[in-house]
This record gives sequence, C-alpha cells and structure tokens, in this order.
Amino acid sequence: MKIVVVGLGNPGRKYERTRHNAGFLAVDELARRLCIDISQEKCHSLIGRGRNEAGYFVLAKPQTYMNESGKAVAAVMEDAYVSSGDLIVIHDELDLPLGSVRIKSGGGHGGHNGLRSIIEFIGTSDFIRVRIGIGRPAPGMDVADYVLSPLLPDERHTAAEAAGRAADAVLAIVSQGVTKAMNLFNHR
Repeated sequence: MKIVVVGLGNPGRKYERTRHNAGFLAVDELARRLCIDISQEKCHSLIGRGRNEAGYFVLAKPQTYMNESGKAVAAVMEDAYVSSGDLIVIHDELDLPLGSVRIKSGGGHGGHNGLRSIIEFIGTSDFIRVRIGIGRPAPGMDVADYVLSPLLPDERHTAAEAAGRAADAVLAIVSQGVTKAMNLFNHR
C-alpha cells in the first residue's frame, strides 16, 4: 500500500512555531518514527519516502504557503501515482481544543484555506484528514493573527504531544483502516 501524508503549514523560520504549522510538526514526528528524511525539494514541497510493515509512505510538507497547498498536494499525488483515497492530510483545526486529535474522512473545507486549496486543485474532498486542535482565539482577536501567532511557552508541550498523537493516528489509519482508527482517536 502506498500512502501520501501531507502536513499543512507555512514554510520559513517566521512560521516555524505557529499554530498553523501543526501539520508540519506532525509530519516531522512521523518522519522521525519512520526514519524518513524529508529534505528532498520536489513538487513544491519537502518530500521523503520510506516504508514500514504497513506500507510505503510519501511524506510531504508543502512549501507554497497555506493558501496554495493544493498546488503542492496535486503535484505530489501525481508524482507518487496515487488517488485521493491514498491521501492523508494533517492540519490545524480551530474547532477543536488545543492538543486534541480527530480523524475525519471527506467533508468540506470548514473555512480552512489549505483544505480549500487542496479540494480545488485535486477536484475532490474525498480524502482523510487528521485534525489537530489549536483552539479558538480570544474574543476580538483576528483568526488569521491567531493561527499565525507563535504557540505560547505553556502551549508548546501540548502541541508536541498532539503531533505525536497525530503521527499515531496516521499509523493506525494505514495499519488498521480509517474506521478502526476513528474509533480509537475520535472518542477521546
């Protein structure tokens, strides 16, 4: 089984520790666990490839900025010869509390510009999402400012744990199937 796992985020040091880069953190953790180097520059992304007993993985971190994620995802999928059924996208989620992880199959973009771009470029919303909760901004704070702001020192540990659980979720999806993985992760 070949699976493409894309973590959404924004490239560059300026965005490294922001809430919007939760997907990058999770892909970095998955790469560490699978001993995959994700430094190859290809398809508008940083890419790495490797395998474990469950399958062959293509890990990607788009370098197109969030609003253009679809351009990179479509290119990675074409390069890997996979369909949307072989795609897992890991992204930040405002509608979940900080640190929570949920799995979703299909659906709309829910206002997330990265998902909107992916759906537009690949022509379907039929792919698996691993959603990492970042919580909502304080009343009166602009959502864009919130997602692009750095995690507070007391939030970093929670975000790192969530990245680990998101990596666990991806491995569960690949080894046990999406339904069983949803049962494991979505009740917490």
